[in-house]
Amino acid sequence: MAATPSIAILGTPGSWHAEALCRCCRQTGLTGTVVTWPELAATVGNGPPQFQPHAVATATAVVVRGMPTGSLEQVITRMDILGQLAATGHRVLNRPAALETAIDKYLTSARLHAAGLPVPRTTVIQSATALRQFTEACGGTAIVKPLFGSNGKRITLFSAETTLLPEPLFVSGIALAQEPIDNEGWDVRILLVGDAVYAMKRVAPAGDWRTNIALGGQPEPFTPPADWIALARQAAAAVDTELAGVDLLPARDGSVWLLEVNAVPGWRALQTVTPHDIAAAVIELAVAGAG
Repeated sequence: MAATPSIAILGTPGSWHAEALCRCCRQTGLTGTVVTWPELAATVGNGPPQFQPHAVATATAVVVRGMPTGSLEQVITRMDILGQLAATGHRVLNRPAALETAIDKYLTSARLHAAGLPVPRTTVIQSATALRQFTEACGGTAIVKPLFGSNGKRITLFSAETTLLPEPLFVSGIALAQEPIDNEGWDVRILLVGDAVYAMKRVAPAGDWRTNIALGGQPEPFTPPADWIALARQAAAAVDTELAGVDLLPARDGSVWLLEVNAVPGWRALQTVTPHDIAAAVIELAVAGAG
């Protein structure tokens, strides 16, 4: 008798996304198991490569629902194991190379720009002098972000007159600075799940310029124009993601800018403004791509 198809969900047990994916597995007759990053292990030198835990080694597909944290050695090794899983024929969503690109905001911006897509002027900052020079070149204000980050954490609006360095720079010694785009206080998240498209408008809370849901941004239903969807698909292709959260910022002058491509996108807020079961679409994509 053939084994029941199974999904290994690489993330946090009990989290909203992990629970939603496990629920969809149960509803479709699949076995869904949540695996944490510290559980990953691999053995070489005694026959074919062997992976642990069993839920990962035997999975029909591995769905990544979080990026690894820990020491530099832990992060690199965990991503290496995931890369070897993919190299030996295991289905991983998203592919490890795409995950590594998308988590790095500089590399993502560079890939998007190389593909001829509209990204704000962006630079890597490693000193206070460089930050002030870039800020002055942008008219006196710049947005400062950590190179690795999510949910709008530690994003700062920096003024050339400010004396205190923004947190991403003095904490890490390196940050990303971006030219602000004049806008109406909202942006759009387009979630691509294979061929399926889901979207929402994210409206910044009163008194803030950031639209991130984790910082108080409000989700609203939104149907993006066809050319916005095409732009999102081009961005996802530039980073080689099958599952992608693409953030678009419409400017006051009518132009549209790409802000980010997230390869481990959340959809909890988006699920509140769409009748479609997004978790079910993710599971369907994972299984459909398995060999």
